[in-house]
Amino acid sequence: MRHRVVEQRELVLGRHAGDRVEQRPERAVVRVRDARERGLVVELAPRGAALADERVEIHAPERTIDAVALPADPIRLRGWAVVLGASSGFGEAISVCLARAGLHIFGVHLDRKATQPNAERIASEVRSAGREACFFNVNAADGDRRAETIAAMEATLRERDEAGQVRVFVHSLAFGSLKPFIAGSPRGLGSSVAGPHVHDEVTPAQMDMTLDVMAHTLVYWTQALVARELMREGGRVYAMTSSGGGRVLPAYGPVSAAKAALESHVRQLAMELAPRGVTVNAIRAGVTATPAAQKIPGYDKLEADARRKNPSGRLTTPADVARAIAVLAHPDTQWLTGNVIGVDGGEDIVG
Repeated sequence: MRHRVVEQRELVLGRHAGDRVEQRPERAVVRVRDARERGLVVELAPRGAALADERVEIHAPERTIDAVALPADPIRLRGWAVVLGASSGFGEAISVCLARAGLHIFGVHLDRKATQPNAERIASEVRSAGREACFFNVNAADGDRRAETIAAMEATLRERDEAGQVRVFVHSLAFGSLKPFIAGSPRGLGSSVAGPHVHDEVTPAQMDMTLDVMAHTLVYWTQALVARELMREGGRVYAMTSSGGGRVLPAYGPVSAAKAALESHVRQLAMELAPRGVTVNAIRAGVTATPAAQKIPGYDKLEADARRKNPSGRLTTPADVARAIAVLAHPDTQWLTGNVIGVDGGEDIVG
């Protein structure tokens, strides 16, 4: 009987045993051939070899198959990650995910006594993954505290004979002013002229603070990590941005300006660090119910609109973003730099 090859792929081989799959240790190329009279036939051959005589039938219409495609191997990373904003939202999920992928975590966060237990819980989750967790409760925008923290990280790496082993740096700081540029502007999305208004406008100090924390600190921390050679060739830098960097929302002006500046910093850093083999990208998450996002005036409407239009049928989660960064941190992504990468299930492409 003549068969037509309709698919060829590499699979881990196994056979069904009740509800279990007994995996074979070898991998093989599986060629799926069309046999009109008998449904489908799968022919198995070791990688690089000709087709074997062994055949496994797949009987239509059930199309059950004895050669089973198992999930891809998990991403495995080595070294350390520095995560700014490690105690909540995206930073929390990224810290735990990167630890599970194999990275030790330097977590930088700013918590008072009431919220400090959450940072301790995250550090514990990192250690439960078999990784080291060194957390620093400091203001990441304070130059003196930054220098002290970088020095402590450097000492830790030196003690462990792991100099230059910071593989990933994640900037996820979300602290800024949510005030309009003009006093008397609507408070939130959907507010009418007669609705609630914000009666005070952003001050120069608030504007400077917002851009410094949410944008400029990316530059200063990257400078320090590279200058002290904590991060060398093969390093990955990721900065959390949002669609607000190119759009307008009530009372979001200072943060929007910070996100636009952050994306500009990403492009400049990508160009300057390319000769050193360090890549820099921004991650544009979809609307996500993080503590910071929920403080945006009119957030409920923002979330409802995102949920309605997202073609994937749900909101983005911190775990979605964390998994994307873990994949992007793989050494094979060295040619990907200077981009704003959407992680939003298609939300941003829908009008």
